[in-house]
Amino acid sequence: MQRFRSHSEHTLDPKGRLNIPTRFRDVLREQYNSEMLIVTHWDKNLRAYPVAEWEALEEKLLAQEEGQPDFDELVRYIIAGVNECQVDKQGRILLPPTLRSEMGIDKDVAVVGMLRHFEIWDKKLWDEEASKTRQNFGNYRAGLAKLGIM
Repeated sequence: MQRFRSHSEHTLDPKGRLNIPTRFRDVLREQYNSEMLIVTHWDKNLRAYPVAEWEALEEKLLAQEEGQPDFDELVRYIIAGVNECQVDKQGRILLPPTLRSEMGIDKDVAVVGMLRHFEIWDKKLWDEEASKTRQNFGNYRAGLAKLGIM
């Protein structure tokens, strides 16, 4: 099974188009038989989902909305940011200006694979986040050990 793995750095063109890494386009085409991504704002970045993965996430959100107080606020935030982005013939998607502005994404970005989806970060913010995680790596040892990875 193919997954979205690794990261790469890109520069948005003046219209806000992002060149999707070839290996990610291959996953989208071969694993999901699609050229469409669902992009939405998240915590500190944008998330890009193949349609099938997005639909599975929506089902999880629907199942949870009864169980958590004020959960509809989070669902509203996530769903309000949804944009369907078609991959063009040059392998690019147009990131809407509202989403770019909200996440502080101007020109330089990091595209980070997260197995079933990928994230789009402002490069400076990604560098800070990656550095923080690297410095705190020891905090994750117990969780990794639980999974049998350490």
